[in-house]
Amino acid sequence: MKVAAVQLNSTADVAANLATADRLTRAGAADGATLIVLPEKWTAIGSDEDLRAAAETLEGPSIEWARTTARELGVELVVGSILERLAGSEKLANTSVHVDSGGEVRAVYRKVHMFDVEVGGRIYRESELEQAGEEIVLSETDDGVGLGLSICYDLRFPELYRILAVRGARLIAVPAAFTLQTTRDHWETLVRARAIENQAFLIAANQIGPHPAGQHSGGRSMIVDPWGLVLAQAPDRECHIVADLDLDGQREMRERLPALANRRGDVYRWPQQDVR
Repeated sequence: MKVAAVQLNSTADVAANLATADRLTRAGAADGATLIVLPEKWTAIGSDEDLRAAAETLEGPSIEWARTTARELGVELVVGSILERLAGSEKLANTSVHVDSGGEVRAVYRKVHMFDVEVGGRIYRESELEQAGEEIVLSETDDGVGLGLSICYDLRFPELYRILAVRGARLIAVPAAFTLQTTRDHWETLVRARAIENQAFLIAANQIGPHPAGQHSGGRSMIVDPWGLVLAQAPDRECHIVADLDLDGQREMRERLPALANRRGDVYRWPQQDVR
């Protein structure tokens, strides 16, 4: 199985972002990828006003582009994430969509963990604009391979990835807009750790470069195998990367080193105290 990750430098210009995403998606398909992952907020990055202006429903033009393009190219798309307008809510959802090669929406995941942090002297408060999702989502590829969905900051929460793996995920998509500082210091370590501990392939598509409103993403999109080896890594520019995934090798590795099977669910207990 061949997969691709698309690395973008999205701005507040939705039409320009879509044109670049379309070009790089087609390039990935031309290189033989049958599953292509776009980054977080690929339709728009900018101020809260920019994000509200770019928000749309799942029947909007961005998901319609994905459905049409997937059907035309005969590929599956994990449509990074878009800002989704929710009925009856002032807040938006940060939403990833898996579209199959027939152009049908197979799964929808709304980001569970809000990026409410201070990094490099800048304060981020995603929860002021976005509403956290409440469901962990496992999808399935056209060939019946378990595909876990996650978004960006989720990467710091191993519980989500373990649940996906236990439910049957063999591939996990990580569309992201990791900040420049956290990309340089944490990104590769976290992506490889999630791959190793869950014996899963991770397809991590990051944003790259400066964005409006003073944001800056770190790039280095990567595709990592279940042993933690980096199969492909993007240079610091808009581009796509591809890698072949050895699913038979993954199955054999899980049999030889059955870490998932050796879990002790009967012993694990959550501590009651909160960590601040």
